[in-house]
Amino acid sequence: MYSISVVVPVYNEEGNVAELHREIKETCEKNNYTYEIIFINDGSSDRTEEICKTLKPLKYIALRRNFGQTAAMDAGIKEAQYDYIVTMDGDRQNDPADIPMMIQYLEENDLDVVSGWRKHRKDTVMKKFTSRGANLLRHILVHDGIHDSGCSLKIYRKECFDHINLYGEQHRFIPAILKIKGFKVGEVVVNHRPRTAGKTKYNWRRTIKGFVDMISVWFWNKYSTRPLHLLGGMGLLFLLAGGGCGIWSILLYWEGRKMSDNIFPPLLTVFFVIIGMLLFVFGLMSEILIKTYYGTHIDSSYSVREIVNYSKDDVK
Repeated sequence: MYSISVVVPVYNEEGNVAELHREIKETCEKNNYTYEIIFINDGSSDRTEEICKTLKPLKYIALRRNFGQTAAMDAGIKEAQYDYIVTMDGDRQNDPADIPMMIQYLEENDLDVVSGWRKHRKDTVMKKFTSRGANLLRHILVHDGIHDSGCSLKIYRKECFDHINLYGEQHRFIPAILKIKGFKVGEVVVNHRPRTAGKTKYNWRRTIKGFVDMISVWFWNKYSTRPLHLLGGMGLLFLLAGGGCGIWSILLYWEGRKMSDNIFPPLLTVFFVIIGMLLFVFGLMSEILIKTYYGTHIDSSYSVREIVNYSKDDVK
């Protein structure tokens, strides 16, 4: 039978964690899974920690402060020990009852990742509009074949995360990152429920961060091994433009025109040559940094305060 680790970042979800834990436990035991439930408290300021410490079985991870959903998810994934890793939100809008169907789809189609698609979302109009705009941009830039990258309900084979560290808002682009590395990605429609307790944590700042991370994933997909192809190529174009402006300036000088009356061509020459040289140098430096990245350990972007494993055999 399957063994799964269910990873759930939580932040100020005192009204949801107990019932979500019950639903996950019920689903796992109903399907005879070997399982662990991992809740990562991302610096909550309400009673989330107090309630989590009453739940069993539970592996409880507390971050020192609010580092963001991606950091919390990365911390939980690194503690997961079973063959399949399931990630989901802590607001109970993802339905744990979808987990068996997702595992079956992954196995039947020999996939490494299955992402949930909230085809019938129970969110506000503004949140739906923002999400669809972000998904359109992601489709143009990333091409990961996923309709709903913002859905946290996903299942992964554990080996997917052997050499991956997550930053910023990159939890939304994990399938894209894994597809770049050659893993097979699929998607299924999942149930999406309205929020019944707590407040949404999404705002315009997270939207901007997500867009910036989308650009990062696009760059990584296209130029992760040879950034010089992009920056160096742009630098050469600017140098060619500078050379053209230089020829223009020389022709004006031969015609007897004063440079003081035609300052624009020489200025363009200097501008294009300097920018071209800088871009080319940046490309060379990026090439060196990429090689360093692949050859060294990357430090974590968050700090864990404690990890406690509450067994169902423990006495309250």
